[in-house]
Amino acid sequence: MKTKIFKLVEFLIKKGKVNKEEPPYDLKEAFTKFTNGENHMSKDQLLQFMVEYQGEQNCTLLDLEPIFEKLLQNGSSSNESTSNIAGLSLDKFIDFLLLDDFNGPLKNEVHHDMNAPLSHYFMYTGHNSYLTGNQLTSESSDEPIIEALKQGVRVIELDLWASTKHGGIKVVHGRTLTTPVPLTKCLESIKEHAFVKSDFPVILTLEDHLTPKLQAKFAEVAVQIFGEMLYCPQTDFLTEFPSPASLKKMIVISTKPPKEYPQPDGVSNQVPNGSESSEDETWELQDSIVKLDKEDINTSDYKSNQQSPREYRQLITIHGGKSEGTMKDRLKVDDGKVRRLSLSEKKLKTASESHGADLIRFTQKNILRIFPKGERVKSSNFRPHLGWMYGAQMVAFNMQGYGKSLRLMQGMFKANGGCGYVKKPEFLIQEGADSEVFDPKRTLPVKQILKVKVYKGVGWKSDFSRTHFDRFSPPDFYTKVCIVGVGADCTKKRTRVKMDNWYPVWDEEFEFQLTVPELALLRIEVKDKDQTKDDFAGQTCLPVSELRCGFRSVRLCDRKGKELKSVKLLLRFELETL
Repeated sequence: MKTKIFKLVEFLIKKGKVNKEEPPYDLKEAFTKFTNGENHMSKDQLLQFMVEYQGEQNCTLLDLEPIFEKLLQNGSSSNESTSNIAGLSLDKFIDFLLLDDFNGPLKNEVHHDMNAPLSHYFMYTGHNSYLTGNQLTSESSDEPIIEALKQGVRVIELDLWASTKHGGIKVVHGRTLTTPVPLTKCLESIKEHAFVKSDFPVILTLEDHLTPKLQAKFAEVAVQIFGEMLYCPQTDFLTEFPSPASLKKMIVISTKPPKEYPQPDGVSNQVPNGSESSEDETWELQDSIVKLDKEDINTSDYKSNQQSPREYRQLITIHGGKSEGTMKDRLKVDDGKVRRLSLSEKKLKTASESHGADLIRFTQKNILRIFPKGERVKSSNFRPHLGWMYGAQMVAFNMQGYGKSLRLMQGMFKANGGCGYVKKPEFLIQEGADSEVFDPKRTLPVKQILKVKVYKGVGWKSDFSRTHFDRFSPPDFYTKVCIVGVGADCTKKRTRVKMDNWYPVWDEEFEFQLTVPELALLRIEVKDKDQTKDDFAGQTCLPVSELRCGFRSVRLCDRKGKELKSVKLLLRFELETL
């Protein structure tokens, strides 16, 4: 009984405990430097700090004035004029640093060159974009497509199948128990939401299982819904892909140009028209496959000599390439035309072991799409660097789930203003002086040193209930700081645990030596230390090449990547190029 009473008293004491610690020394030092040792910082001194320390050369007094006044008003009495207040105190200065609108870690605007061919960019790419859950039994819907577009995804995948309903064409993961969604519903939602997040083109990769008659139907529907938004190339084959800038607010079609058509009595043995191999978007776990319902196929549409409708061919901008022959043959570069090749993550891993240079040379002009292996029934994902290191532009992910791999994908595409297109590093686009190409397996000299200092965290008390982390005490937070990139750069570090504190101050610095900073991602995660399994308390992932130096307010997200309302970390980034 005494033990229970003791725990209850301890709980009540700790529960109301704010326990705010002294501001970190670096913050006090910066404040003292720019105030010339005074107790308050004026607007002019704040501007000087923003320009000289934060590197914000374009910041003006006009930018700072509204927030400066607001900070002065917070905490002052209602009848006290802000003109009587000398300036920002140290605490108000730290509040200012935590404003991510001014002091966020990344630039908010597009700043990469967007006039290069599409093959020069990593593209934010979805896989089976219409599925709401797992790959075998979940529902198909336009909702996951809408959500992906709102997040900035630029490549949407649709699997097209014949149907006696749905206007003749349905979108569904074929030969599974997933439920279908009408094609028209998907296309109408794409039209409505395509450019909510970004003006740069949306690419529809089609896994086409249609007859020539239904291909003509698709062309008719697509033109009717998209109208002038639908890009139609002027030639049958391109020698170079157009640029993202030239395709702003356009819908681009990518699929394999039709050549052969399935016979009515052999539907289940045909290679899908939109695939580049028998493995592309068909299940590797053959025992789990449910055959297509025969009533969904209108056999009168199949004619052995029927030609593909010209209207359908004219819609295809990014042509799927051949899959015959050895991997060397599949990766052969054709100077006369550019194309897209799809490989599963397993095929890519195998190819990278013996054809790494061929992969990179292929992706310098052509587009390589990597999709999850068939065993990922639960819609999990692979590590995206597997594709990025070899220049793969379309690393296709299941966006409906969550996990560390998806967080890395979200982190990469926070770059370049979150527009969904990230310019590839020059070493993945150009050959070297002696025609050599980048080898991600070779350990290179250290190119850059990144220093990350973790000062403090705020916001958990606002966003979580008081018993969310611990029933009888405030949380015990610690921060994990990791680099994910090429093998030589991958590192994990963590702060000490701050016991019983909703407002932890760590004041710890970590140094990372980077050989390929252009492909490095900074992964940050906060956890609450527990006796069994540590509790999740927020995460984010940021592209190292885009980090803004200085004091930065970094918002944390939930497991799925949605920003938490109040939770932030105050960090400092320093980058030294050797």
